Amino acid sequence: MSEIEKRILGKSGIEVTKIGVGLWAIGGDEWGEVDDRESLDMIDAALDLGINFFDTADVYGMGHSEKLLGRAMKGRRDQFIVATKIGWVGFDNKKQVSQYDTVEKLIAGVESNLERLQTDYVDLVQCHIDFREANMKIFVEGFQKLQAQGKVRAYGVSTSDFEYLKAFNDDNKAATLQIDYSILNRTPEENIFPYTIENNLGVLVRGPLAMGILTGKFSEDSRFEDGDFRQNWIENKDEHQIFLNDLEKVEKLKPLVNERSMAQLAIQFTMQHPAVTLAIPGAKRILQLKENVKAALMPELTPEELALIDSITPPGGGRKIWPA
Repeated sequence: MSEIEKRILGKSGIEVTKIGVGLWAIGGDEWGEVDDRESLDMIDAALDLGINFFDTADVYGMGHSEKLLGRAMKGRRDQFIVATKIGWVGFDNKKQVSQYDTVEKLIAGVESNLERLQTDYVDLVQCHIDFREANMKIFVEGFQKLQAQGKVRAYGVSTSDFEYLKAFNDDNKAATLQIDYSILNRTPEENIFPYTIENNLGVLVRGPLAMGILTGKFSEDSRFEDGDFRQNWIENKDEHQIFLNDLEKVEKLKPLVNERSMAQLAIQFTMQHPAVTLAIPGAKRILQLKENVKAALMPELTPEELALIDSITPPGGGRKIWPA
């Protein structure tokens, strides 16, 4: 099997595969039923396929995703580039502020991430809060202290808000941006991607499959199981109409699906943008993972194929799919 291309993650200097694995779903609380054994087998399979990058967060299954990754890493920590996130646990929705109002609290919070992951350092820690709140500077200062202590190799932020990104990175010491980007959401191309290129920020693409819409497996009759937040796409009238509009776009992409699946097309598209370091599609099962990895080994999309995509969602166009 061909080797997955590796790229440098912004100013961190860390070498990562151009496809990683997003571990939100294995937390088990928002994407329907998952099986821990199956999740651990999937992580094993990812290593076997040559992937080295895994993205998790404290809030995924309230720590369960991190604990599973910690179990998977036991005795082979050096094979993993680990990214985690912090911010939403204990968030005060009424006041719209995080619980981390001192650097000490932030450092203690990240140390609890490390504990669940059973490691003494993470390669990347990210602020998970996607908008500017009162404690933003505390996250930056805390991350920089953790970096000096060797507990964090690099830090970044997860957001689609351009003004917030610039404020978070005002000293240009952040290494990464995690952002929602896909064929259906090309809004980062307008301002954010030129900024990340100019400031040497590695870009992690979440949502390359647009919450599953770009797998091509959904129809207007699709239903989601209990505990899956995508039920809103069916039950909420406005969200249902948006969902139907997105399905129409997916239908128009079908001429591009020949030797590849719709999901592989979607992942290829994101990885091909010059600002993007890697895509981190989620996977609960080995079969999903293998299909995702094939996208990283296929020839790039041709100018003609990209032109058809442009006609469906113009550069800089589309809509934000993820809630954050």
